[in-house]
Amino acid sequence: MSDDARIPRPALLLGLAGLIPFLWSAATHLSPALTASAGLWLKPMFLGAYVGMTWGSVVLAFMSGVLWGFATKAEGREAAVAYTLSVIPALWGFVMVSDASDTSAIFLAAGFAGLLLLDATFQAWGLAPRWWLRLRVMLTVVTLACLAIPLQA
Repeated sequence: MSDDARIPRPALLLGLAGLIPFLWSAATHLSPALTASAGLWLKPMFLGAYVGMTWGSVVLAFMSGVLWGFATKAEGREAAVAYTLSVIPALWGFVMVSDASDTSAIFLAAGFAGLLLLDATFQAWGLAPRWWLRLRVMLTVVTLACLAIPLQA
């Protein structure tokens, strides 16, 4: 694999670290004992679906900024389209995710699925690094799995 196709170690490690709140959300949703224990030290917003929803909204906004940065490499009409597309994840999270309800969880998951499509688009346009989509697919799969856990009956 050429160097420009290899995920840089800092990007990989920080990307994986960004999964910690999603994994914590899933763990505290699945384990009432963990939630009770952690609840002695943490506020409710850092437990269960709440932390996953809050963190997910933050990540969507962050990813809009990343896409905006990629858009700076475009020119002309492609730049206008890329800048416009780059703000969609942040707006989606702001408008569609309002609480820790199942509906908001579904909208948040849809936001991450849509973000992956935007990642693929920016990659296809040559605006994102060659390794970008490999990293984003891996992170998105884990994120979607964690967001789905509270939706299980």
